Amino acid sequence: MSRFEDRLAARMEDARSLLCVGLDPSPGLVLGEGPDPLFDWGRQVIAQTHRHVCAFKPNLAFYEARGSVGVASLEKIMDYLASRHPDIPVIGDAKRADIGSTSDAYARFLFDHLGFDAVTLNPWLGRDALRPFLDRADRGCVILCRTSNPGADDLQTVEVDGEPLWQRVARMVAEEWNALGNCLLVMGATRPDDLRTARRMVGDMTFLVPGVGAQGGDLEQVLRAGLTPQGRGLIINSSRGITTASDPSGAAADLQQAINQARSIL
Repeated sequence: MSRFEDRLAARMEDARSLLCVGLDPSPGLVLGEGPDPLFDWGRQVIAQTHRHVCAFKPNLAFYEARGSVGVASLEKIMDYLASRHPDIPVIGDAKRADIGSTSDAYARFLFDHLGFDAVTLNPWLGRDALRPFLDRADRGCVILCRTSNPGADDLQTVEVDGEPLWQRVARMVAEEWNALGNCLLVMGATRPDDLRTARRMVGDMTFLVPGVGAQGGDLEQVLRAGLTPQGRGLIINSSRGITTASDPSGAAADLQQAINQARSIL
């Protein structure tokens, strides 16, 4: 299996897309009547949107909240993606980190059992807690850095040796944790100035960018601040804006087109 970044770059090129669709079955989701309605929902979203995406991103919390039934549905969704769309990388939005043996168990479950190509990770416990993930050269480590939630400034802007903590995280990931070239950063769309700063700090490292649309992130500002000179470097995530649309295929196509139009003129 090739490195995650290689697979991602190939998919971006083949699909002409920087769009990631979040497979997030929120609590208010109305499901059907079949034996596994959650799997049926996921399969329908994938069928309607796969032509337009560079990646899919299930948020584990929404499956875990439904107990063992939800986790079983996620397993089936992952098997479906592996068999029908093996060229599309899948990011597990898990935000995991813990002491060594626990983190190793998390990595084995997320990478080896569920089969995610990359997972989101929390840097708060430091490098040793993420080592079981970082040591997997074939998988992506998507590390929380500058998020778009209202409380992000409680910690992320606290100064450490003269720089905001989020910048310290970005620098450590780029200079120390990315020895195998498998690290990415989560950078919220609502903070384009910080996105621009991060791009200057970490070079061509890829950013997973949530928050375009419903959370207030401006697409053109995100692209202007975060694209690499090659016109890539961003995974722009949309979840409810596509999955709850009356026509998910059309919503995904519209966002893919808007991203590509903006890329062409920047």
